[in-house]
Amino acid sequence: MSTTQRPQATVSIRLTDRANEQVKRFIEQEQVPLETAGLRVAVLPGGCSGFKYGLNVEERPLDDDMVLETQGLRVFVDAFSAQYLDGVTIVPRAGAAAGARSPSEPVASGAHGGTGGLHRMQAPRFT
Repeated sequence: MSTTQRPQATVSIRLTDRANEQVKRFIEQEQVPLETAGLRVAVLPGGCSGFKYGLNVEERPLDDDMVLETQGLRVFVDAFSAQYLDGVTIVPRAGAAAGARSPSEPVASGAHGGTGGLHRMQAPRFT
């Protein structure tokens, strides 16, 4: 039997309490086990600044994912995304004002897997 060695987590991602509750509720609604499931946070090519965000509830991490434990929730991050996500805080979208873009709050896009309400991340703007 071989074991897969995961990359060491070198990124810090935080969810607000409300975002954490929403993700846990989405995981429950999708009926995937909380022990293996988590939120994938990804940076993808595209978008106005050259990048867009992906948020997705997944049943389990990929073999080469970094797996972070934060506030009782597992967060999956690939190595490419990790270089852009250190220090990010995920904030739930609340009303029309949440779509506003400021230098310190880029708007996430590409939400999938029932996480449609989680669209803002607070982090330095990509340049």
